[in-house]
Amino acid sequence: MKKKKRPVLKALMILMIVFFYLPILYMIVFSFNDGKSLTAFTGFSLRWYQHMLETGGMLEALYTTFSVAVIASVVSTAVGTFTAIGLSKSKKIIRDLMEQVDNLPMMNPEIVTAIGLMLLFITFRVEKGYMTMLLSHIAFCIPYVILSVMPKIRSLDPDLADAAMDLGATPWQALIKVIIPQIMPGIISGGLIAFTMSVDDFIISYFVTGGGVKNLSIMVYTMSRRINPSINAASTLMIGIITIVLVTINLVPLLAAKKQKSMKAGKKILIPAAAVCACAAGCILFFRFGDMQGKRPFEGQILHIYNWGEYTGENIIGDFEEYTGAKVIMENYDSNEQMYIKVANEEPYDILVPSDYMIQRLIAEGYLQKLDQSKLNCMDKLSDAVKGLPYDPQNEYSIPYFWGTVGIVYDKNKVDLESLEQEGYNIFLNEKYQGDIYLYDSERDSFMMALKALGYSMNTENPEELSEAYEWLAGCVKTMKPEIVTDEIIDNMAQGRRALGLMYSGDAAYVVSENENMGFYLPKSGTNLWSDAMVIPRNAKNPELAHAFINFACDYEGAYDNSSYVGYTSANQEVMEVLSGPGGDFEGINAYIPRTGYGLDEVFVYNEKTRKEISNMWSRVKIVASNAN
Repeated sequence: MKKKKRPVLKALMILMIVFFYLPILYMIVFSFNDGKSLTAFTGFSLRWYQHMLETGGMLEALYTTFSVAVIASVVSTAVGTFTAIGLSKSKKIIRDLMEQVDNLPMMNPEIVTAIGLMLLFITFRVEKGYMTMLLSHIAFCIPYVILSVMPKIRSLDPDLADAAMDLGATPWQALIKVIIPQIMPGIISGGLIAFTMSVDDFIISYFVTGGGVKNLSIMVYTMSRRINPSINAASTLMIGIITIVLVTINLVPLLAAKKQKSMKAGKKILIPAAAVCACAAGCILFFRFGDMQGKRPFEGQILHIYNWGEYTGENIIGDFEEYTGAKVIMENYDSNEQMYIKVANEEPYDILVPSDYMIQRLIAEGYLQKLDQSKLNCMDKLSDAVKGLPYDPQNEYSIPYFWGTVGIVYDKNKVDLESLEQEGYNIFLNEKYQGDIYLYDSERDSFMMALKALGYSMNTENPEELSEAYEWLAGCVKTMKPEIVTDEIIDNMAQGRRALGLMYSGDAAYVVSENENMGFYLPKSGTNLWSDAMVIPRNAKNPELAHAFINFACDYEGAYDNSSYVGYTSANQEVMEVLSGPGGDFEGINAYIPRTGYGLDEVFVYNEKTRKEISNMWSRVKIVASNAN
């Protein structure tokens, strides 16, 4: 019986190893990909490692990750160990109560702990940053250390410490030379768990950080919303560092045993691990860029920017810092609503880059200050199509950053242009493409598509028209079985994995540039003409520097760097013409130049009532899609 079971068990073990390690191997291989795709390997290159080293933010994130992990694991291990020893000498009722208190943070959902810590710092007006992240990591690591150490303490002879003191040891000597060596395996286990939990944490870190401080998990989250293979390079480097730590920890006892020094080596196992971690963090710190020196207009000042993830060029921040002498701290968000929450909570930022409807809301609620037109020199450089839009007719509060439309990306080998011209958005109901379409997981854009397909305004307030749009979308997901995705649609459509997909024009420009078989079409029934713009919050600490950055971002060099890297249409007229003209990055790609002057194209208007209705309806649409699949 045992022999018959062994092949099965071995096969299960192999499958488990493949399941866990194949994705990691896949990521490591693609960190050396020459192309930008995250799924198609086009050749060996170190370009993304070079990009990672040249991008200070990634190295800052690695430094933050490991420095916080090392400090948090050392402090939490010390505190947790002494707490566990103290509890072992306490009364049973106190010990049982504290054990339940210790278990609570581990059983509690991490999001609840994160929100609780965030509210604690807000209540006591503690400025969020590196220190709040470190304190939070120490707090949630301590219970794991206590849990690891307590079983070892219970296994000890309760009279061990008394016997040591009877033989002449002081209480401190009894603790250090007798008790701690006996429970060292539990301490090591707790320290490693604390280190792992800290390195791995995202949710708590995300809620308690501020001031541009990010660990690697936050950095990867903001980068993953758009194609950036540097994620693979940074993650591979992190895996390498952790592997070195684990190998060191495992080799030290083996080498010590060969030299017959196990007892002494056991006490020192934590030292090499901490040294390796500290060394790794120090190496990363070595690459951090120091402050520029020299007499420049904003020398030593700090500019806080809150922007979408992967929404700035490779060089613009560094060039601006070199030009002005200022330090730019960039934080990222992934939705207008997330940004709004921080602004409403009076988080201090100097520049925001919200979308049109959100700018309208921020203006109405008094969260923005008017721009000082005497400090701006950029309006003449901007395209007329992005000036005077309905959300800010006089451009008193906002200066356009990127703009574009929402349209249909299609595979020319599967979909002909004539069908698109005849059906428009209704092509998403054509059963010929069943199971071969993507819908974008955006309530606004999905309802825009449905309303335009039905011939209605995307800003309608009519409940019956909204209900019809819901039925259109529910019918689409029920019969067509689409895949509802977010930004992974970019790479997937670039690889031609579906026939059709709803996509922002800037993302479509990248897809078409990567795959000549893909095309972009704007239906005749109209679309969303969107615009993201730079604004200055009411509570900005450095509005003068903010005006300087707006000018810099609108100048040719800054605008070119932004648009060529991100792929979205620049608000700078000259940059737009150069990038779309002969020899430009987007030559001949119609997705890069938004359609203008078309009567059925609209700009989103903020309406709180309809926003909630559409949000609820979109949730129901996704439930229908889930049930259909």
